Amino acid sequence: QVQLVESGGGLVQPGGSLRLSCAASGFIFSIYVMHWYCQAPGKQRELVAAITAGGRTSYADSVKGRFTISRDNAKNTVYLQMNRLKPEDTAVYYCNVVVQEADYWGQGTQVTVSS
Repeated sequence: QVQLVESGGGLVQPGGSLRLSCAASGFIFSIYVMHWYCQAPGKQRELVAAITAGGRTSYADSVKGRFTISRDNAKNTVYLQMNRLKPEDTAVYYCNVVVQEADYWGQGTQVTVSS
């Protein structure tokens, strides 16, 4: 079965950095687009970044130039490097993949940006 396990969240000061990881299993990781979403309290879940099987990346306007998505197909892992973090980045961050038209999500990892 498809499993996604996020890690790397935590409390960080404004301007700081975090690196999120998502370990995937149960599907052929290397051929699928992987996504990172975030959900802040009282808001809808929204797409933060995506990376194709070939390594093409895309980002929400709010994180362009600050966040970098990457993948290591040998480790079945997708990463989100988050730099110059702002209080408004505070949210639960989820890893996502769509396999055979079914959406799969990890349990999420909390990112809190506060002084």
